[in-house]
Amino acid sequence: MKKDVRVAPSILASDFSRLGEEVRAITKAGADFIHIDVMDGHFVPNITVGPSIVRAIRDHSDLPFDVHLMISPVDLYVESFAEAGSDILTAHPEAGPHLHRTIQLIKRCDAKAGVSLNPSTPAEAIGPVINDVDLVLVMSVNPGFGGQMFLHSTLEKIAAIRQMIDSSERDIDLAVDGGITTETAALAVEAGADMLVAGTAIFEGGPERYSENIRALRDSSQ
Repeated sequence: MKKDVRVAPSILASDFSRLGEEVRAITKAGADFIHIDVMDGHFVPNITVGPSIVRAIRDHSDLPFDVHLMISPVDLYVESFAEAGSDILTAHPEAGPHLHRTIQLIKRCDAKAGVSLNPSTPAEAIGPVINDVDLVLVMSVNPGFGGQMFLHSTLEKIAAIRQMIDSSERDIDLAVDGGITTETAALAVEAGADMLVAGTAIFEGGPERYSENIRALRDSSQ
């Protein structure tokens, strides 16, 4: 099923000193989701936000909160992030011993369940759970830091997952995250992505540029 391309600004690239204002600004600028990167300094080499930050910004936007859990063990924190206001919780296959159990836990918490694949994680990793997930997030950089260069080798994976989703005949979002610019957005969408997670490309230039930056990503992928 062909979908319009949605844009999810990653607040990792925002001004954390005025986070609530930033979330309001990208909502007003036309974002489709708010993407929140959660890093624990263990699963990935950086530390970002916890459930209290998600809760603190929840009232600043009525958009879905797309929360990417780059933490291990992940199951211990699913409930707290769901209670904080997450609409989508995305976990990595490597973040716990039982991916299917993690997905079940997310859904018991009344959130949509996503699975994220690192550049070295093969597309086949989602095969056993394709009938249970709501979103697949392909990392086009190694997670941990913003501002990295897009790994073109992930385009083949995006295309393979697109085929898996289409064969499942389920309504599953296919997102790509990492190094997204107007140029790489076009490549990712051509390969099959229908959701773009972008940080620097959206937040550069300040709030007066957010609407233009979001529109540029959408236009480049049409």
